[in-house]
Amino acid sequence: MRSMKKEGEWLVARLQADDDAIPIGNLLREVWKLPRKQVHLLFQHKEVLVDGAPVAQHVPVREGQEIRLRMCPPEPLGLAPASESLQVLYEDDHLLIVNKPSGMLLHPTEPHHHLTLDHLVSGHFFRTGLQAKVRHVHRLDQDTSGVVLYAKHAWASALLDEMLRERKIKRTYIAFVSGQMAKGSGKINEPIGKDRYHATRRRVAPNGDPAITHYEVKERYKTATKVECRLETGRTHQIRVHMSHLGHPLLGDELYGGKRDLVKRQALHAAVLTLAHPFGGEAVEAYAPLPLDLLALEKKLR
Repeated sequence: MRSMKKEGEWLVARLQADDDAIPIGNLLREVWKLPRKQVHLLFQHKEVLVDGAPVAQHVPVREGQEIRLRMCPPEPLGLAPASESLQVLYEDDHLLIVNKPSGMLLHPTEPHHHLTLDHLVSGHFFRTGLQAKVRHVHRLDQDTSGVVLYAKHAWASALLDEMLRERKIKRTYIAFVSGQMAKGSGKINEPIGKDRYHATRRRVAPNGDPAITHYEVKERYKTATKVECRLETGRTHQIRVHMSHLGHPLLGDELYGGKRDLVKRQALHAAVLTLAHPFGGEAVEAYAPLPLDLLALEKKLR
């Protein structure tokens, strides 16, 4: 994907040599992966400009020409903007990466939920003058802290969703688990499904969805282990289920057998998110430091 800059409601790119002689409609659909319906609407409304003028889909483009696409029309935020502060880890015209505090829902699940991470992002958009729908790309449990990725327009959302499906967005977590893990590293390849006896719990199940977690021990304590986990898939409660399945439930995770004597929530933090930027391909890495409660837990364990 070409590097694109945002100018008001338009995304702007300069065509390169490998774009030469391709009909503009084919370029948008087949090379730039815009949905066919969206391409049709852009041309119908004369919202595809080549060197400042509307063109038909069959017109071939040339290296060096400027392409403008009206991809960022004003949208309702969808959620009341919250005034509370938001910790931004990375931001540009297309992406927003933020640090979610533990205890906060990512998005409202009931009408009375008025202070979720999505509400904070809505407030950030409002304060910065961005009229865009709030679009989170992935989720974290309410009590899990750390990095969350948002798309700032519909095209970015579609590209990031595809990258997530193709496992091109890498997420690394820090977990504190019960007991001393014997192996220094490993791969957990165990399918995960719903627990028939509990509405919210998941379990390792032969007929569940494929789930792969890579782990590496970072530090061992007398009664616990600090582990770095990297997700290859993104199943609900994946790390919590896999670690419990190994006999090392997360500290504080009562749902999966952990105890809350040292920490009052599951000791899990999404520390790092990395991806190749969907517009331009440059490496993007966002890092969220351990929050205060997990730093305090680490101190207790030592």
